[in-house]
Amino acid sequence: MGQIRTFIPELLIMGVLSSRPETLPEARRQLVEAFGSLARETDPVPFLFTDYYNEEMGVPIQRFFMVFEELVDPSRLPGIKLQTNLIEEAFMKNGQRKLNLDPGILSADNLILATTKDRSHRIPLADGIFGEVTLIYTKGAFQSLPWTYADYKSEEFKALFKEFRSDYLAQLRHHASR
Repeated sequence: MGQIRTFIPELLIMGVLSSRPETLPEARRQLVEAFGSLARETDPVPFLFTDYYNEEMGVPIQRFFMVFEELVDPSRLPGIKLQTNLIEEAFMKNGQRKLNLDPGILSADNLILATTKDRSHRIPLADGIFGEVTLIYTKGAFQSLPWTYADYKSEEFKALFKEFRSDYLAQLRHHASR
């Protein structure tokens, strides 16, 4: 029988899609209030990987990532997704999202995203929230899986997640040396 251990804290990452840049300061404020200070925020890039969100969100859509300073217990992911859903709802216009928040946790081994959508490869976590292993880290790089979203499987984003991973590992070493 294996020994039960506490989870190693992981890096909270927020994938953000937005078609209304003017709402971002308030959205950022709410996210920081909910999850703590940002360690890093990437520059927005045009979201051209799919037109899936165009009808609901309008165009142009921008994609960027927020990385939070405080490491989190991975078991918090369902609650984090529930909070981000409430923030998304606050920015809806005429019943349609203008902000899409994809919380995930990054460890040394993978990136797991939270979602409300059940699929064959997703694991129920709690309160109607599922977890999806979106990327795995092996052979010195992040590898995509058959279901990995097009933007997350891009070489540019996988390199970005590798940078986040390096920062995360340095943060873990720093905490361990205390």
